[in-house]
Amino acid sequence: MSLFNLNILQIPFIWVIIKSMEIITKSLSLEELKQMAASTFGDLVKAVVDVDREILAVDAELHSDLEALLLDNGSKQKALWGINLYPEIEEGDFVEFDSLINMRPSQNNMSRGVEAEEVRKRIIEIVIKRIKR
Repeated sequence: MSLFNLNILQIPFIWVIIKSMEIITKSLSLEELKQMAASTFGDLVKAVVDVDREILAVDAELHSDLEALLLDNGSKQKALWGINLYPEIEEGDFVEFDSLINMRPSQNNMSRGVEAEEVRKRIIEIVIKRIKR
């Protein structure tokens, strides 16, 4: 049997949903964030924050995709930090510092978290500025 004699009706179709990553330079409403969460992971939205430019990219399956988007748009690697946003949770636990892109021995960050307190504070300030709760 030749590979070219396949019956097309027997091949299942796979639908791929392409996420529309966004760079947030103004603001994003909590309701918009909730809709993003519902369409992907259910309770969270992955985000990458540029602490120098005070912007964030949201809505992808991988932090690395958001990181690449920001790098392509002029951000510097050392300023980018991956987080998860939980729109249904109160402000205190709304931001989770957990991403593989955060592992940077060159910046003394040896974990998936954000170890420097001043960087965590900066990230939270930017999230508060950009996400309208």
